[in-house]
Parts: sequence; C-alpha cells; structure tokens
Amino acid sequence: MDVKRSSSSSAAAEGRRNSASNSSSGGSAAVERKEIERKRRQHMKSLCVKLASLVPKEHYSSKNTMTQQSSLDEAAAYIKKLKERVDELQQKRSSAQLLAGMRGGGGGGGASTPAGTTTTSSGAGSEEADEEAMAAPPVVEVRHHNDGSSLEVVLISSVARPFKLHEVVTVLEEEGAEIINANFSVAGRKIFYTIHSRVYRLFIYTSFL
Repeated sequence: MDVKRSSSSSAAAEGRRNSASNSSSGGSAAVERKEIERKRRQHMKSLCVKLASLVPKEHYSSKNTMTQQSSLDEAAAYIKKLKERVDELQQKRSSAQLLAGMRGGGGGGGASTPAGTTTTSSGAGSEEADEEAMAAPPVVEVRHHNDGSSLEVVLISSVARPFKLHEVVTVLEEEGAEIINANFSVAGRKIFYTIHSRVYRLFIYTSFL
C-alpha cells in the first residue's frame, strides 16, 4: 500500500510540474506575440509620420490634430494631385511640340519632335524592353504633303502615358486645320495615333515663315 501511495504522489507531482511548464510556455508565447505587435505598430506609426512630413502643410484641409488614418488619406490625395499635375504638364509639352512641328515644317517634308532621346532594344519580350517602352518619352511627327493642304500628324506614346486625342484634335482645329479622320492603334507597350487633316489658314501662315 505504501508503494502504491508513493507512486501516485509522484505521478501527481509530475503532472503539476508539466502543467506549470505548459502554462509558463504559453504565457511566454503570448508575451512575445504582444511585443512583436507593439514593435510593428511603432514601425507603422514612424512610417506614417515620415510620409506626413513630406506633404506640404498648406495642402492639409484641416489645421487641427489629425489621426493616422486622416494623415494617410491626405497623403494619398496629395500624391494623386501631383500625378494629375505631371500628366497635365506632359500634355502641354506635347501640344507645344505639336505646334512647333506644324509651324516649323514646310512643303512636303516632315518634322519629328520627340520629347527626349529614345533608344530601341532588340530584346523583344524582355523586362528591360518593357521598362524602356513604358518610360519612353512621347514622339510627335508632323508631315506636310506636297499638295500643300494635307497634313498628317503621327503621335507615339507609351501605354503608361497616353495622349488625350481630343485635346490634340482641338489644338489642330484652333490652328486652322480641318480634321478628316483620327485613329489610334496599340502595339506592345506603345500607342500610335494618326490624324489626317486639311490645312488652309495654317498653310498660308507657315508659307511666310
């Protein structure tokens, strides 16, 4: 009987030790998870503060203390506004190049006015070629035909920064061109626009340049 009682006591003690060990291990894991989550939140807060510091103060719609979410919303709105401004300036530059080509070309030649230096890669399908096509500046080419009244405008842009075709047509019409037709096609990462028009007032103007 004494042997059985001693064995039972030992088993009970061992059980208590195992239970205490498991409880301690579970508690340590919980503490570790809380610490990881605390550091993650601190890191995110630090990133949000850095992002907010990049946004000009005059852009904020509220001068009061802002929450982290409202700061992120303001930063997102500011980034969107900057992108729209960049696209607007890109369109204005392209329109200016278009006018320069129209007024600078005479007779039956053509004027090609790329927005920057472009290169061609023979590695079709490669990531380098895709990145180059996406980043390639737009090209504006104006062709005056020998009959003196026909004008062909060819525009080439990346799919990331397409032209606003209606704005280009408006510029041509304001300069005295009569639009015959306008179309575009997509090839790979580039968009090709072609505008055919008749020119009367513009041709008379450029003939005196």
